Amino acid sequence: MEKLLEQISLKGETFARIRVVPKSPRTEIVETMADGTLKMRVKAVPEKGKANDEISRFFRKNYKLNCVIISGQTARTKLIKLWI
Repeated sequence: MEKLLEQISLKGETFARIRVVPKSPRTEIVETMADGTLKMRVKAVPEKGKANDEISRFFRKNYKLNCVIISGQTARTKLIKLWI
């Protein structure tokens, strides 16, 4: 996550690939996988965009970043755009 925050501070925005595990006890970033993908647990259920909304709220609340899902709205692997 530190690398992403550094890119945002330099460019003002960055893209990240995340792997989502829905219906978890809490929303958190668990690890950075070997290919650079962030593994993220999400408390919300994967229906009607609830998990996607939870991802956006997580980045806004914890990192003060805006987040939009570029691709993978219905998949567990997503491409997101983060910016200040």
